Amino acid sequence: MSKQDVAAAGLDVEQMKSWRHAIHRQPELGFEEHATSALVAEQLRAWGYAVHSGIAVTGVVGVLQWGTGNGRRIGLRADMDAIPLQEMTGLPWASTVPGKMHGCGHDGHTAMLLGAARVLAERARDGRLPGSGTLVLIFQPAEELGGGGGARRMLEEGLFERFPCDAIFGMHNFPGIAVGEVHVRPGAFMASSDKVSIRFIGRGGHGGVPHLAVDPTLPAAATVLGLQSIVGRNVNPNRAAVVSVGRIAAGSAYNVIAERAEIELSVRALDPAVRDVLEQRIRELVEHQARAYGCRSEIEYVRGYPVLLNAAAPTAFAVGVARKLFGEDNVVADAEPLTGSEDFAFLLEQVPGCYVLVGNGDNGHADGRWAGGCMVHNPHYDFNDACLAVGARLWIGLVEQYFQN
Repeated sequence: MSKQDVAAAGLDVEQMKSWRHAIHRQPELGFEEHATSALVAEQLRAWGYAVHSGIAVTGVVGVLQWGTGNGRRIGLRADMDAIPLQEMTGLPWASTVPGKMHGCGHDGHTAMLLGAARVLAERARDGRLPGSGTLVLIFQPAEELGGGGGARRMLEEGLFERFPCDAIFGMHNFPGIAVGEVHVRPGAFMASSDKVSIRFIGRGGHGGVPHLAVDPTLPAAATVLGLQSIVGRNVNPNRAAVVSVGRIAAGSAYNVIAERAEIELSVRALDPAVRDVLEQRIRELVEHQARAYGCRSEIEYVRGYPVLLNAAAPTAFAVGVARKLFGEDNVVADAEPLTGSEDFAFLLEQVPGCYVLVGNGDNGHADGRWAGGCMVHNPHYDFNDACLAVGARLWIGLVEQYFQN
């Protein structure tokens, strides 16, 4: 974005950087974002928002009304939590908390929405926001906590009953996409994410007399191999599915047949029906492999985030706004879906909306030196301050055009 565009939008980029760096220095994990939520609440109050704190422990909702306040209602969401990772960037604003860092850019997401919130409050106060309406800003905790994340908790505590929205929008930075670009697609954009814990229980014994034991490692090994047959033979080849074995454990000595063997899986799909097929077949495979080798089986199947489904109309609207702001060539409206997961999907199950990606460029760091491209959840990752204005400008444009239309 040019300096002229930033100035025209009324954005204070240096202030956004200051917020972002302060949050980055003091990263807080899910449901621990006390300092971050206090900063957010303080700023929103100063700008005239009605502030509601303590939702899902540390969540903050800011509400702004203008005109009669009886018009349409739009929700914008940013996540605030860090991840349990030791930062290795060596940057001046690097984490000061051992074992915690903003390795996914939620510090930037929070700063972008704050920057937009200030401008929108000023425009509402000066009568420059069109029509009448309500803006609901959702600063969410604990996006990184799997199935028990902050979005689900906020919904359980009555988020949309208390703060109704007609449409809701979310945003995430994405390394590898150029700064200034926006990527999105209607329909399935991010995968569901489930955690599966499997146990095979046999009878331990001496490694020299295996016929007197019941070896649980046999069904475990057969299951690891058989899992990929589910993806290869039970899922339509035109539908994405991922089954990854993240952990295998059995035994404690080389000459002892273990009593039990354990496997933990990450299971992902881009279609709710495929998600159901995966669960059914995994359960069947585990049960029958255990029987084949004379063992018992136990399975704990925890459904985490659902498939993130962008609604058609809000997505088309977001594409139109982005093209108007950044140009046709900088907006990809049919981006490839991702097998990563996002708990914004829970919000989209309740309210039609759209989740977009904004480019974060290539910004890896190693001991303070440039290290090329770097994906999120990497100790060398850092949110790119160059996309602060891009995200904030998109937020402002979405709100203005939503009520202009």
